[in-house]
Amino acid sequence: MADTVHELRPKLPDSEKITINLGFVDLGHIDLMVRDGFYANRADFIRTAVRNQIERQGEAVKQSVARKQLHLGLSHYSRRTLEAARDAGTPLHIQVLGLASIALDVTPELARAAIASVEVLGAFQASPAVKAALADRIA
Repeated sequence: MADTVHELRPKLPDSEKITINLGFVDLGHIDLMVRDGFYANRADFIRTAVRNQIERQGEAVKQSVARKQLHLGLSHYSRRTLEAARDAGTPLHIQVLGLASIALDVTPELARAAIASVEVLGAFQASPAVKAALADRIA
């Protein structure tokens, strides 16, 4: 029965792991707040701190997103979308704040023909071959 289940589209991760270096005193403060029950764990504290800082600078971020004409959120580029851009002779300028992903069935040749530039603030997911083909177009 399990052999008949097929994944139509691979599930994309909803976050990306990062590594940061903190001073011992800062780390101690975080551990104290975790121990006292203010946060579930260190990661919870850091996520909350990041969200609070983004909220504090919210208006400036909104203005910057609008000025740079960034698409906010998740942007997925399918083979069909890229073929249409290539066929129309209007290569895409991918500008995303969030996650930009290119379908796994997109060839490096199609990516080069359909994508003029890539600027992603966040995460960019594509096959290694597509990323290599676009290396000179990624800001």
